[in-house]
Amino acid sequence: MRIFLGLLGIALSLVLLKYRERIGNMIGEAEWMQKIGGIYNVIILIALIIFFWSLAELTGTTNIFFAPLRMIIPGGRQMEIEGF
Repeated sequence: MRIFLGLLGIALSLVLLKYRERIGNMIGEAEWMQKIGGIYNVIILIALIIFFWSLAELTGTTNIFFAPLRMIIPGGRQMEIEGF
């Protein structure tokens, strides 16, 4: 199931890249999107995140992929168990 969802995510990211103009026109542009390059760049960023997340799921390296986020989020670090 993990492999299927990973491949599905990669396919979704490619579809987002190919049809970003149609998707962007359908969604519309919010004011906050203009600060990072507009709706089309937001769709590209979302497609890149989905692609790399799917690739990490396929290879089983999501713990490495999300390691920087766990350092930022409180309680995200694993607590060391005393005696181990």
